[in-house]
Amino acid sequence: MERKLVRDKVPELIAREGRLISVSKASEDELCDLLIKKLEEEVEELRKAPSVEEVADVLEVLEAIASKCLGVGWDEVLKVKNIKRAERGGFEEGLVAKYFA
Repeated sequence: MERKLVRDKVPELIAREGRLISVSKASEDELCDLLIKKLEEEVEELRKAPSVEEVADVLEVLEAIASKCLGVGWDEVLKVKNIKRAERGGFEEGLVAKYFA
């Protein structure tokens, strides 16, 4: 059976429904890998059915990666994002580049 990272309150919600679930805590060594796997899962869900809820799920996982894997707060991530936007721009114009060798 595959181990899957879930939100903190999910085991309680599942138990309330009367379903059985085995829960353990991820080790520090495996947490980042599980978070990256969760990010891939959430991005795939966003790709299949774009919604504010799916964007929020991706954001939640990204915040956890910043905190648990990189040891930085979300304010630091936003600061770097804004610096990059000032230097390189954002994606408002929808520009697509075709690279030639």
